[in-house]
Amino acid sequence: MEKRPQPLARDAMAYVLAGGRGSRLHELTDTRAKPAVYFGGKTRIIDFALSNALNSGIRRIGVATQYKAHSLIRHLQRGWNFFRVERNESFDILPASQRVSETQWYEGTADAVYQNIDIIEGYGPEYMVILAGDHIYKMDYELMLRQHVDSNADVTIGCLEVPRMDATGFGVMHVDEEGRILQFVEKPADPPGMPDNPDIALASMGIYVFRTSFLMDQLRRDAHDPHSSRDFGKDIIPYIVKNGKAVAHRFTHSCVRSSLEAEAYWRDVGTIDAYWAANIDLTDVTPELDIYDRDWPIWSYAEVKPPAKFVHDEDGRRGTAVSSLIAGDCIVSGAALKRSLLFTGVRVNSFSSLEDAVVLPGCIIGRNATLRKVVLDRGVRVPEGLSVGFDEELDRKRFRVSEGGVRLITQAMIDRLGN
Repeated sequence: MEKRPQPLARDAMAYVLAGGRGSRLHELTDTRAKPAVYFGGKTRIIDFALSNALNSGIRRIGVATQYKAHSLIRHLQRGWNFFRVERNESFDILPASQRVSETQWYEGTADAVYQNIDIIEGYGPEYMVILAGDHIYKMDYELMLRQHVDSNADVTIGCLEVPRMDATGFGVMHVDEEGRILQFVEKPADPPGMPDNPDIALASMGIYVFRTSFLMDQLRRDAHDPHSSRDFGKDIIPYIVKNGKAVAHRFTHSCVRSSLEAEAYWRDVGTIDAYWAANIDLTDVTPELDIYDRDWPIWSYAEVKPPAKFVHDEDGRRGTAVSSLIAGDCIVSGAALKRSLLFTGVRVNSFSSLEDAVVLPGCIIGRNATLRKVVLDRGVRVPEGLSVGFDEELDRKRFRVSEGGVRLITQAMIDRLGN
């Protein structure tokens, strides 16, 4: 009987870069970092990268935080506190704590790892999996680790296959037939195509695999370069491409799909339109992302709440939801929902209607409100009779309206209505 190789994930540490502001989400990131933004009815964006690591078999995880980190840190403490030291597991939250210099916060993605070298080396992982904490996808990092070892690479970079001219906003890989990266180009006007498909480009996912000792050497070298911006994409990766062996790993080779998922799913929900669309897509009969996949669960902070409830059964006052996701502790009281997603603890009062609505936790919708194509921030109290989504000129005066016509509503905007 052939002996199976031991999983490399057991000797790896996942390091999640979760300090990003996410300014294109506007008011949604006024009080929280982008990785802490709510997604999918019960989870936060960062839960996808963390769940991928856990499901891949990685049991040492570090999360570097910086921008408005309280909401993120509180979520991590509540939802990801089940790792046990006696099982050789660890989960470290690593805020920018001026460990290297009393005046220095994290200056870039590479610096966010460099400043915690002593903590990483204390655990002694053989491999480092560097992850962005702000994308929605399912991926088995064990397969990427295996390719890294088999190809004897200095760095392996996770890559998306995208239409060539759609790659102008990414870091793009120019590779040879073996997948070795010949050139790394940041946001090129004319992206290079793949050797086997010139119309498709390989765009960086911001996922990197290194041997730990090699990465530490590179970080120390970079830290002493006065011209470096201390960034993986701008400094570390281009240097290795030029002076070492960098290999591309195609996301299609390690993406996790259930029988219901036809395509490899990856989303950057970094704009209001993309965020709204990715949430609303989950209401489809067969969504592109299967969040019901028990073989690859998305872990999160599971609040202990009562079930959702629908009440009243009178003409014009009937609690209904069609093609919608409703989290626990929601009460739909004589209101009608269509293609909407309600997070925990939402109250929708009588004679109201919601269509294409993403409603974050704790919102209260007053009677006779009519909302269409909206995102409601956490805790918004919608006054009785408010109509949104029907008069764009009026809505632009009161709320934020995206390029795609999504209305973002915060409590501060509601408060200004009375002035």
